Formats: sequence, structure tokens, C-alpha cells
Amino acid sequence: MINVVVADDELPAVEEIAFLLSQDSRIGKIHRATSGAAALKALEENEVDALFLDIHMPALSGLDIARVISRFANPPLVVFVTADEDQALEAFELAAVDYVLKPIRPQRLAESVRRLCELVEEAPAKPEMITVDQGGITKLIPRGDIAYVQAQGDYARLHTKDSSYLIRVPLNDLEQQWAESGYVRIHRSYLVSMDKIENVRLQTGKAAVLVNGTELPISRRALPYLRERLAANRVRPL
Repeated sequence: MINVVVADDELPAVEEIAFLLSQDSRIGKIHRATSGAAALKALEENEVDALFLDIHMPALSGLDIARVISRFANPPLVVFVTADEDQALEAFELAAVDYVLKPIRPQRLAESVRRLCELVEEAPAKPEMITVDQGGITKLIPRGDIAYVQAQGDYARLHTKDSSYLIRVPLNDLEQQWAESGYVRIHRSYLVSMDKIENVRLQTGKAAVLVNGTELPISRRALPYLRERLAANRVRPL
């Protein structure tokens, strides 16, 4: 099954497309968005295989979103669903999979889903992208580039090798969302990627990990679980 985002600035249109897609067994999760910004946020927070985008939305149009995600290493697929016949050429120049005209016919939408499923099956696994804002510019970074996350009140600062980004998501939420991707809570203020830990110092009274050349403390509460994770990664004789 494929997970999708449906984006249109008119809520009835979003609900109509979402309803039709929900009747298709090939569709998994359906995330709804009534603006371009909401569509990008859905991409940030969820694993998405494809987007169904209206062309004309205020601020960020469907074409704008397609341009943004075209810079991804492995962008999600795009289907435009619109009443505008005149933008098809530009849409396909942005590598759209399909261009569906309103009013929507269920059979026509099903054909788009078939095309998407074929392409998703052929595609290699893609890294999850995180949307961040820096200096008034929206950027997308692979989650795998994030070495550790630092709590800053109701915000969290994402640290990569070369930079850091502030997002308005509490560390507790990221701990739950990223646990299956190898991120471990080592302290009330820090979440680290197990893949990015360079070394661990487990001394009585002071435990710490080195990540990207930065030493981060390990709390007493987090230490037992971290020990378990480290032990699970040890190479053992047959």
C-alpha cells in the first residue's frame, strides 16, 4: 500500500479525493492538507509515497510544492488534481506522474493510483526528509543526517554534522516518533542516533557519549537502556 497526502485549499475537494482514495485497497494512510504549508508539514511528519496536489493554492501552489520536492534525493511522486487544463505542460516538466482534471471520475483516479503503485514498487528505499526553516528559508534535510537532538523548551534543535535547525516539536514527541529509526533518549535534554555515536564513556558518576565531536551526558535513568542497546550491537563468536 502507498501512503499519500491530499492537498487542496478547498476542504470539500480534499474530502472528496480522500474519500475516493479510501475506497482503493492499494492506498494506505491518507494525510489531508488545506494549504501548501500544511502539505510540507505532512511530508515532514509522515512517511509519504505520493501527493495529490491542486495547482492553485494561496502562498504555496501545487507547482511550488513540486519544485521544492524535486530537489529531494528521492522525492515523493506527484499527481496534480485540478480544474485548470492549461498547466499540464509545466506539471509534466516537473515530473508529475499524472494530471487529473476535475470533476474527478473514480476510474480516472484509480488509473493514477495504478501508475503510482508501479513506480513505488520499482523505486529504491528513500530517506525520510525533515522540513526545517533557517533564516526565512525552508529546507529539507534527510533525517539520517541528524546526529542528535537537543531540547529547548517546547522546541527541539536538530544537529547535523555541519549545522543545526530549530523546530517547534517537543523532544518527547520526537523520542516516540523516531524510536524505530534508531534514536535513543540518553538524557532529558538529548536524543541521539545510535548510528552516529563515536564512542561511549561509562564511568562511575559520569557517563557520556561522543557524537559529531560533541560530548553529551547520559543520565542515570537512561544508562541501563543504552547499555542494552550497546550490548545488542556487540559482535559475538558463533
